[in-house]
Amino acid sequence: MTEVAAVAADTVRLSSTQRKLGAHLRGLVGKAIADYNMIREGDRVMVCLSGGKDSYTLLDMLLSLQRSAPVSFSLVAVNLDQKQPDFPAHVLPDYLRTLGVDYHIIEQDTYSVVKRLIPEGRTMCSLCSRMRRGALYRWAGENNITRIALGHHRDDIVETLFLNLFFGGKLKAMAPKLQSEDGRHVVIRPLAYVPEREIERYARARGFPIIPCNLCGSQENLQRAHIKKMLQDWEREHPGRTEAIFSSLRNVEPAHLADTNLFNFAGLGGSP
Repeated sequence: MTEVAAVAADTVRLSSTQRKLGAHLRGLVGKAIADYNMIREGDRVMVCLSGGKDSYTLLDMLLSLQRSAPVSFSLVAVNLDQKQPDFPAHVLPDYLRTLGVDYHIIEQDTYSVVKRLIPEGRTMCSLCSRMRRGALYRWAGENNITRIALGHHRDDIVETLFLNLFFGGKLKAMAPKLQSEDGRHVVIRPLAYVPEREIERYARARGFPIIPCNLCGSQENLQRAHIKKMLQDWEREHPGRTEAIFSSLRNVEPAHLADTNLFNFAGLGGSP
């Protein structure tokens, strides 16, 4: 086989693999949307786009499903430009224009606020996340958004379960669909069934223009990093464990826990 023919064959194989992976992810996303009734006829869905692999994959999946979905819905990709130093502000608009998708860039200097309020060396992720969520929610409320789509995947949900269990004393994860505390917004996580490793493969195959989060020098939440490593170690030793843990979140038996708000333990056994 000539060198040119070998390259062409590799390209065909890559394309076939990419198509199969894309179809697999669309199946998982479609199932999550159907299971939780995430998107309805006429919904205006805001896709929160950070420039990371997860949100690029989310947008890609929703654009693909939009073409064949049994309901009609519109999409708008929204990014929050937080004014980090050296942030490549042109990357997302350039990419979104090639897709022909409706998009909006919110400009808000949360960077300066976070740097001013958080002492040097402390984790900034929590405050940054709250401010980012507030800005996105405000824009959604002002622009007739009926669904806010976030790029959290299956591993994020399982990691959050253990973060709350180990550090918060709560049996709590991320819901695939929820209503905001003020009742004004419905948040959906269409990637809820998708493993992170498959998103990584898909993002590499698609060549998304990834923008790293460098607000604090790529600072990572240490507790989440610890949980992520624990789950990765478990997965190496016992493949399928993360999937089993996620499945348990969909198969809860309140009577076998200990929360009196979820189950009437006091009423068991009848009158003395």
